[in-house]
Amino acid sequence: MLIDHLNWRYATKKMNPEKSVPEDKIAAILDALRLAPTSSGLQPFEIMIVTDPAIRAELKDASYGQAQLVDASHVLVFAAWDDYTAERIDMVRDETGAGRGGVTDQIKAYYENLKSNYVGRGADVNFEHAARQAYIALGVALAAAAEQRVDATPMEGFDPKAYDAILGLREKGLNSVVVLPLGYRADAGDWLADQPKVRRDPAILFSRVG
Repeated sequence: MLIDHLNWRYATKKMNPEKSVPEDKIAAILDALRLAPTSSGLQPFEIMIVTDPAIRAELKDASYGQAQLVDASHVLVFAAWDDYTAERIDMVRDETGAGRGGVTDQIKAYYENLKSNYVGRGADVNFEHAARQAYIALGVALAAAAEQRVDATPMEGFDPKAYDAILGLREKGLNSVVVLPLGYRADAGDWLADQPKVRRDPAILFSRVG
């Protein structure tokens, strides 16, 4: 059950550098991530899958020395669109048409409406909106990793500008927003491994209306 998987997972602080995640498990996590819902189905982000040791060492330096960047098996960097543009929305329109037998008048009208709402409202506003969509995908990836019994550590503690430079993201019109190392927990040395999972009391967290 999903609840069992979520109870198993935690933000792993020490990965085992000797254990690599099999590619079929990585593929399952990426498939789930690709199927994550996003606003208007635009999926306004890209995922960098980093395995190169030299690049990951640079990312570690840009992440305040967090060892998961080099000890994990794979590092996913979620990079959001820096803006919504007519060209990007048209790209999604065409992909939708290709998957649904053609760009119909209904599909054209839908994406023209998106362009009228998104394009030109300001790059900062659009980037923040795109970044929130990446976080939806992050949540799905965390659940998928747990289902695969793969450890994952979501990270915001890094220098986005340094990441963008290391990975050449700005040239692609992308900005890094969150990082997800994937790997296997070490047998020892992780202070959090044996701690009980603590979450807020449901009576405080949830309120029913109606």
